[in-house]
Amino acid sequence: MKHPEKVDFLRTPVEHVDGTSFDARPVLEAMSRMSMTARDLGRAADLYHQMLADPDCTIILTLAGSTSAGGCMRLYSDMVAYGMVDAVVATGASIVDMDFFEALGNRHYQGSPDFDDAMLRSLYIDRIYDTLIDEEALQRCDHTIGEIADSLEPRPHSSREFIREMGRYLTTLPGHRHSLVETAFRYEVPIFCPAFTDSSAGFGLVTHQLRHPERHLTMDSIKDFRELTQLKIHAGTTGLLMIGGGVPKNFVQDTVVCAEIMGVEVPAHKYAVQITVADVRDGACSSSTLKEASSWGKVDHGKEQMVYAEATSVMPLLFSDAWHRGEWRQRARRNLARVLDGAPEECAGTCACAAGGNGKALLATAGA
Repeated sequence: MKHPEKVDFLRTPVEHVDGTSFDARPVLEAMSRMSMTARDLGRAADLYHQMLADPDCTIILTLAGSTSAGGCMRLYSDMVAYGMVDAVVATGASIVDMDFFEALGNRHYQGSPDFDDAMLRSLYIDRIYDTLIDEEALQRCDHTIGEIADSLEPRPHSSREFIREMGRYLTTLPGHRHSLVETAFRYEVPIFCPAFTDSSAGFGLVTHQLRHPERHLTMDSIKDFRELTQLKIHAGTTGLLMIGGGVPKNFVQDTVVCAEIMGVEVPAHKYAVQITVADVRDGACSSSTLKEASSWGKVDHGKEQMVYAEATSVMPLLFSDAWHRGEWRQRARRNLARVLDGAPEECAGTCACAAGGNGKALLATAGA
């Protein structure tokens, strides 16, 4: 029998769904009249509709897990392009190993959880459940991260600042990409990865520091937390659309508590939807219900919805329903990256000079 080669496994690319190409409104409407997960999804879609229709609501998307590799990458890019989200909090894997990786011209491939993993390892193929990645291509992605780091000022950077430079780099490449990183750069939508180095980015940044042992950049996760809290203070009314749980979920919910520590009273997140398959019984944040979050003062009680489903099976429906309803057409873009980039250093963005809209009154309460 012929020994398998890499090409034998990397034959069928994952195709990213285009949620604008079909109208899921009748499906979601019918599901809202059902029970169990179907009705939960129907209510989640209605809450997301309310977020989009609320002129005061800033919407934050959080991403954890492998839905970007699994076919949802274009959905997230389109949400930014159409003004359906205003900021993103994600895992490093979602941003680097998946989105940036494909933006460089690479692909993820359909596979099987039953493949021989020892065989895959011998061929330098990585597996995410039933999805395959060329490890050699991933290492080239890591190398590109290192090159971007080499080009930047050797100082502490927030992940948002670094990902902005990743987006800037992508705009120099020929062709068109449905990349969240590049689209967010073009529309001034900030992306935060509080555990940025827990991904392929970490390997690239290690090589950067090895090349420049005396003068190199570092990642400042505290600055990430402060900046995202500044956005919460600036925004006032916020809605969360959370795919999976993990660090992004806890990070964005904690901004309410952090603002309080900073001496600024802000409202809990007014709307919240989480799509997850995590088991609530383990007591972890990933699986904790949004009702539980209200006990911490993080999420308002009443406009929250848990959807217990694998996200690639429901996100195309949720996006399509919202896109075809069309409330996004009336939304004003927040340009939140500009808010952070324009914040004077001496006030670190916590005073009214860095804010606008309903954030001004909130920031004024800090005494800045």
